[in-house]
Amino acid sequence: MKSLEEVRKIFEGDRFATENGAVIEEIGNHSATCSLVITASHRNAMGAVMGGTYFMLADFAFAVAANWEKMGCVSLHSDISFLGSAKGKKLTAKAVCIKDGKSTSCYRVDVTDDLGNLTATATMTGYHVG
Repeated sequence: MKSLEEVRKIFEGDRFATENGAVIEEIGNHSATCSLVITASHRNAMGAVMGGTYFMLADFAFAVAANWEKMGCVSLHSDISFLGSAKGKKLTAKAVCIKDGKSTSCYRVDVTDDLGNLTATATMTGYHVG
């Protein structure tokens, strides 16, 4: 079984997420928790966290959850609902496998802020290549 440090090393290659502050916090059986500290670069013109920030973090958590044990799952479809603006200073995305089939998988990803507010929820469908 891979350690958290080994998984972090593997996903350093996901530069868009890591260079925007995403960090892998936990890994589990078809699950992962990732976070980021909100900075000015994550905000839109109105001062709120930009929707792309929530999506990037949710997508990264899905990628880690679906691939840390064995690489080969790519996103086939993603759907995100933005539920409220982050009030805290940090976002956390928790991805959990709902179904892992022969060729496809489905994950639910909840994004919360450090005050416990649910800010977004996403459903990601993955396709197992190779």
